[in-house]
Amino acid sequence: MGISVDLSTVWAGVLAFAVLMYVVADGFDLGCGILFAFERGRQDRDVMINTIAPVWDGNETWLVLGGAGLLAVFPLAYSIILPALYPTVIGMLLALIFRGVAFEFRFRAYSEGGRAFWDLVFFAGSTAAALCQGLTLGGLLQGIRVVNEAYAGGWWDWLTPFTVLCGVATVIGYALLGATWLVWRTSGELHERARRQAFWLGCATLGMIGAVSLWTPFLRGALADRWFSWPGILLTSPVPVLVVLLAFGFFRSLASGRELTPFLCALGWFVLSFAGLGISLYPMIVPPTVTIWDAAAPRASQVFLLVGAAVMIPVIMAYSGYAYWVFRGKVQHDAGYH
Repeated sequence: MGISVDLSTVWAGVLAFAVLMYVVADGFDLGCGILFAFERGRQDRDVMINTIAPVWDGNETWLVLGGAGLLAVFPLAYSIILPALYPTVIGMLLALIFRGVAFEFRFRAYSEGGRAFWDLVFFAGSTAAALCQGLTLGGLLQGIRVVNEAYAGGWWDWLTPFTVLCGVATVIGYALLGATWLVWRTSGELHERARRQAFWLGCATLGMIGAVSLWTPFLRGALADRWFSWPGILLTSPVPVLVVLLAFGFFRSLASGRELTPFLCALGWFVLSFAGLGISLYPMIVPPTVTIWDAAAPRASQVFLLVGAAVMIPVIMAYSGYAYWVFRGKVQHDAGYH
């Protein structure tokens, strides 16, 4: 007897993994750009850039994989989500483009004024990209109005107090990832400042996780049932418990002078938040009406694309892991990308 595999669920898992990998990988280098607002010294900013220079563009491979996979495997969802969230998606892409340009041009500026300009662009691009990602997430989570398998809302439906909260939370969370990354990868005064920043950003991130988590179940009745009714509570109850345990580990490791542990704990908060998002949405890919099965491409297309994904994802993980391994260790002044 043959075994039937639900490829739509498999592909939902693949795309969720790609998005999560983008968030945890690109989050800390966007965070380093956000933290430019708190660093005035040219050398310290150079060190911050040099910690992410070998890996930042490779991190965005996961964003390409997630977007292309959504188009290829769930074309109906793609055709609804993009028109609903065009402003935030376009804003994110433009911010990433300007940020990439600033990354290269800041080292080639002939004057201090030119360097300051590109530093400002790098900060603004990083912050805007993080903000737009949070707005996009909030717009998806609060639901999209669909009629006859098409977006039926307006240009500004995505802009609500809840989406703004999600945007601000994402900026703060990415800044935390950037600070803990710098704790791990830098030394001296920059290291100590990053440790202090990580403490306060950790407090703010916990507050934002709590605020978004408390608001989310009341967006729709189905979400409240998912979080607080039996048997869904069996899945949801471990999430806040693990967040608290990670908070204990995070602040204790900061106080004890550990370097890698705070970064791993901060990543853990993002993973748990992503798990909570998955629990809230599954099996909806365009909440509250379109499921992954409604939006899926034909089975033959899913099989063909899954073969490619089975080859490419391990390759991406292998070269990314190798890059992180080669460029491990502390980054010193006057060393690295120029």
